[in-house]
Amino acid sequence: MNEAQDKLALLTDCLRGLDSAAAAFSGGADSSFLLKVARDTLGDKVIAVTGRSLSFPQRELRAAEMFAESLGVRHFVIDSEELDLDGFSDNPPNRCYLCKKELFAKIWKLAREQGISRVIEASNIDDEGDYRPGLQALAELSVLSPLRLARLGKAEIRLLSKKMGLPTWDKPSFACLASRFPYGERIEPERLRRIDAAEQFLLDNGFRQVRVRFHEQGKLARIEVDEEGFALLADAGVRASVYRRLNALGFAYAAVDLKGYRTGSMNGTLAWPASREPDA
Repeated sequence: MNEAQDKLALLTDCLRGLDSAAAAFSGGADSSFLLKVARDTLGDKVIAVTGRSLSFPQRELRAAEMFAESLGVRHFVIDSEELDLDGFSDNPPNRCYLCKKELFAKIWKLAREQGISRVIEASNIDDEGDYRPGLQALAELSVLSPLRLARLGKAEIRLLSKKMGLPTWDKPSFACLASRFPYGERIEPERLRRIDAAEQFLLDNGFRQVRVRFHEQGKLARIEVDEEGFALLADAGVRASVYRRLNALGFAYAAVDLKGYRTGSMNGTLAWPASREPDA
């Protein structure tokens, strides 16, 4: 905890050096923590900006709006539809770069209109260990990543969030719905809605950390869950209910990934089979 507190002090010093900031805000554990510290440090000189699109479920947008309101932070919602970008729907390996470049260009535009001098975002040092083409877009647009500068990792962010009493301290990780598709599998509105509905069903039925991955042009849904989710799926009735719902959504097959939930599981296909470790 002492090390985490030292890093929090570094984070506060970093933010204190800013005149004002527009924080990219998804409502997740990391961005909520950053927004809270920025609010405590900069006061009214920080605003929150959330991108609205088909890949961002309404439940996440509502949660972001409620959290920003609880902090008394001015919150702006901007339309940033990734599917309108040239090449994005083809789902290339640099998909995240295309999205981040467009989104943060819009955040910068809003920031300037509001007289805000810097744009900040909530990637942390754990993000440096995975394939993250979006980080290149952040660098190109001079977006500041204070959590990375303070060398804060996910576990420390959750620990500090819990101490601060933030309701997001144990919020399950979330990534945009576009990440549910293998690279090269086309991303379309109807497919995003199917994934969103499938994950919402699981969340509504007691699952916490879940991903429903889209395979074989929508014939197969690959479900990733945590250990608690595996325990729920041990019940035959639960399995039958999940299958019926996914089948109604158009999936012919529903499979449970034995390795369970992990971030960036699609990235392993970029190196497979040479790595023999799909989520390396």
